Amino acid sequence: MSFIKKGRLAAGIALGLVLPCVSVSAQTAPAHVLPDGTVPPALKAARMHILDAPENMLTFHNMDQLFETRPVPRSGPVAPFAHSDKALPDAVIGGTTMTEDAWEDRTYTAALLVMRDGHILHESYRDNTDASTHFISFSMAKTITSMLIGIAVGQGAIHSIDQPATDFVPELKGSGYDGVTIRQLLQMRSGVDYEERYDFGEKPSVPAQIFLNAIVANKERFADMAPRLGRKWKPGSHFNYSTLDTSVLGWVLERATKRPLADFMTQYLWQPMGMESYGYWLADGAPGVGRELNGMGYNATLRDFARLGQMMLDKGAFNGRQIVPADWVGAATTMTPNADPGTPPPPASVTSPFARSGYGFQIWKLDETGAYTALGLQGQFIYVHPATRTVIVKLSFFPPEGSAEGDRALEDTLAYFGTLTRWKG
Repeated sequence: MSFIKKGRLAAGIALGLVLPCVSVSAQTAPAHVLPDGTVPPALKAARMHILDAPENMLTFHNMDQLFETRPVPRSGPVAPFAHSDKALPDAVIGGTTMTEDAWEDRTYTAALLVMRDGHILHESYRDNTDASTHFISFSMAKTITSMLIGIAVGQGAIHSIDQPATDFVPELKGSGYDGVTIRQLLQMRSGVDYEERYDFGEKPSVPAQIFLNAIVANKERFADMAPRLGRKWKPGSHFNYSTLDTSVLGWVLERATKRPLADFMTQYLWQPMGMESYGYWLADGAPGVGRELNGMGYNATLRDFARLGQMMLDKGAFNGRQIVPADWVGAATTMTPNADPGTPPPPASVTSPFARSGYGFQIWKLDETGAYTALGLQGQFIYVHPATRTVIVKLSFFPPEGSAEGDRALEDTLAYFGTLTRWKG
């Protein structure tokens, strides 16, 4: 059971009402560095434990108190949602029937929003959060990066996603990224010798080194490792999930648009969509030094994440505007199987459905119904089910990846998503 729980929002918000703006711009984050530019030891120690349970019940919605940030301010009238409060169906998990409220507790839910055809049917918050709370997206940020790349392609800042990344980031020449195209980065098929495995100890793995040096200590940038790595597979031939690939996409975007990623996002995504609140990126260093952590670091409110999902459902259109090109949304949600041609599927002992899934442009195929999801570490979802025009946003605090409890929470979450898409409402 969650320690502090807030129930569903009261019904009665008038249909079509323009919602009040939570905040016009991002808060100014406190200074996170000492006068010599280093991160204080106590803060580094706190950053090391952001994923730990049960502390993640709090850290996942207080990231601006722990990290450098880059604001993404909102502007103008808020794009309204129609809203009614409905009782959701019971969940049947492992043969046991439970209320939706009990399912939220069982799956470590911080906030949940269920929407059908742009109409909010359910919205709830737990653990001292509310509609103004900003939640970490983790790897849902990868899908946002894909949206931004699509906008840049539509504007002509990127001529073609079949251009090599070195056209924009020549620092990658001679590395494993030399010759890798933007498309291959989007599909996680760079072929670079990198394994998303966070092994700490005397000889930390490459991702662990990046975490320690870029995210915890801010001694270098997340993408600085990219020019140092070699090649393991032929580009395009092998799916290999890599936050570093997404970080390189952010570097490409920065060079292509000739501006910081947060500024580009503010002007061409966040403000045109009529978001209700500001958002913010975590950064790997102080202003003028660090970059946005575009592979894992975006923070926003529950409803604004839902607006992104509705925009994807509506082929890139939202708030009366075409935000992301429709053909980009179509390409981004066209899935390529994870398994290489001719290779057997993962063994039955691998329980995650994503191991047998497919991947688009920084977005996951979920099942054979056409559903897809932006997916973040430890239970963050923007789930889109086009056949029923359902969007579900679930922001969670799962136990750490690889734990039995975390695996169970993922299975129970996806099972109930299926129930909600079959529910007639």
